[in-house]
Amino acid sequence: MGIKYLLTILYGERMIKEKRITPYFKRKLESIEVKIPKKISELLMEMAKTGFQGRKLGEVVDVWEEMLKDDVVIFFGYAGSMSTTGQWKIINWLIEKRFIDVIVSTGANISEDILEAMGGTYWQGHSLVDDADLARYKIDRFYDIFADELEYEQMESLIADFMTKLRPNYNYSSAEFLYLFGKYLSENNIKSIIATAYEKRVPVFSPAIVDSAYGVAYIVNRRRSRGEFSILIDQMKDFEQLVEIKRKFKNSGVIYIGGGVPKDFIQLSAIASSITEDGRYGPPSPHKYAIQITTDAPHWGGLSGCTFEEAISWGKESKEGRNVQCYCDATIALPIVVHALAERVKERVTCPDLSWVFNGLKQTGLEIS
Repeated sequence: MGIKYLLTILYGERMIKEKRITPYFKRKLESIEVKIPKKISELLMEMAKTGFQGRKLGEVVDVWEEMLKDDVVIFFGYAGSMSTTGQWKIINWLIEKRFIDVIVSTGANISEDILEAMGGTYWQGHSLVDDADLARYKIDRFYDIFADELEYEQMESLIADFMTKLRPNYNYSSAEFLYLFGKYLSENNIKSIIATAYEKRVPVFSPAIVDSAYGVAYIVNRRRSRGEFSILIDQMKDFEQLVEIKRKFKNSGVIYIGGGVPKDFIQLSAIASSITEDGRYGPPSPHKYAIQITTDAPHWGGLSGCTFEEAISWGKESKEGRNVQCYCDATIALPIVVHALAERVKERVTCPDLSWVFNGLKQTGLEIS
């Protein structure tokens, strides 16, 4: 007795010959077949036709590729302490290829990469360890990664030394401050994220910059000078510059690695950019594309896990846009996604010119090439 005969008895001849027509059966799932060789980009295309977070990971590549082929400015939110996990050179590559146009980062991500760029080392360790013993050896732990506290202090001292070269009576946005620091690092052959961003004229904002080695470096200078040292980093100027970027470009895309301050700083630009010259609220200018890779769940109510559907209610994202969130550890997702992009997109044809963001730096007295 064949399987077709049994199915005919159970479900009827019509069910075997025809697929049911419903408004819900629109896109057929396609199972993945193991074939060697297979490119990462090919695997991600196949994953996009499956389900769960594997599908979402594949869709992240699809949406990012769409952004790169469209005329949009691409904002990149970079949260947490990802650079210690071996991700920072990926960010450098994205900057060099201009697959991202504006970076909003935690202070950690754009300082801790400098340690390795200076010649320091992060070490594979373990989360199950005697942390008091690590402290005795002056070793800092990031989950299963170890850092030499002495090298960390050298990185902080480098930042502190640079700060002394700045004009004390000038209000720097973090983008201006990091642009000048990127110039300083580039000239000293320290190829960190902000050095690469300086070379490609990609603005880097860090609205919570003191929550990192930058804050410690500032205190170092205050102590060295007995309270005489002072520089000003203006967060309101930060937001004004970011909003001006969004205002100049009707269409925008956002990519969030994690959430936190970088995410909402970018999200709010969709609302603030619509405020008119007389201070009235106009209709929001939602982002056309949105991608997020996060491990935070929406049901806790926090912004880092909040869905793009919720963001639509605020006018931060577009209902008609391409929005995809993948709930995955970024140390898994980011390398896979970027390698797939490298295979699928050889170059970005048009990139927005954002060099005007740094025009005000002529007032600082520091030479800008």
